[in-house]
Amino acid sequence: MGGWSAERDISFKTGKAILAALRSQNIDAEGIDVDREVLGQLTGRGFVRAFIALHGRGGEDGVIQALLELLDLPYTGSGVLASALCMNKLMTKRLWLGAELPTPPFMLLEKGFDPDAVVAQLGMPVIVKPVLEGSSIGMTKVETAEHLPDAWNKARQYEGQVIAERWIVGEEYTVAILGERALPTIRLETPRTFYDFEAKYNASDTQYHCPCGLPRDQEKSLQGLAKTAFAVTGARGWGRVDLMLDEQAHPWLIEVNTIPGMTDHSLVPMAAAAAGITFEDLVLRILEGCEAPV
Repeated sequence: MGGWSAERDISFKTGKAILAALRSQNIDAEGIDVDREVLGQLTGRGFVRAFIALHGRGGEDGVIQALLELLDLPYTGSGVLASALCMNKLMTKRLWLGAELPTPPFMLLEKGFDPDAVVAQLGMPVIVKPVLEGSSIGMTKVETAEHLPDAWNKARQYEGQVIAERWIVGEEYTVAILGERALPTIRLETPRTFYDFEAKYNASDTQYHCPCGLPRDQEKSLQGLAKTAFAVTGARGWGRVDLMLDEQAHPWLIEVNTIPGMTDHSLVPMAAAAAGITFEDLVLRILEGCEAPV
């Protein structure tokens, strides 16, 4: 847990909750605050499995997974390729398009981009995102072309490329994946402009609806789409797929989280509870899903 990404503090919350759950089930577990000397922290100490509770770059993007592969140490969640791919929103969207899965239209915004070209291709509003950050960090909803450069500058504070994505008017849903199973769908509701960092981790007025309120057949269809989108990336073990339903009830895939949060505001534990799975059991199931490096 920990790490050096912009999501370090959230990772500590996730890691501490997981560590407590493991120890409550008599698992001999240690918490490691990951830094760039982590190789030395992992070697020669008799570890037999690694539960990855890192978020963002360095922990969710294939880096720590590659190190664990080198050490021949089984670990939770997705492998190197899927982790790197899902961390990159641009590459995930390109893969989904290649698989003919629905994701909102987008443009790569490079230095000197033409705001009018963005409007012509995507319309307004759009959401501007850094492609390598999670937890909605660096994201801005943009209503007019003149505000695009400021949003781009905000997103460029973070490493990686920047995209503009068509704003979808509708409701936001998330589907947690546990093994081969899609857990109950959650509908998110926030009075904020979108489900941003504040809404995810701090706000008391964010509402989570589970059951999500969709007819059963429609929910099953959404869960099926989420499972397909997850599998197409090569993701495994556990994760979460975020989607939107527009005003015509058309689904749009937004992103995959290969190491979702496990805090008191987090969605995977909430979905698991709706399926009758306690937090402690959820953690054990994820741990039991460890795969040996391949």
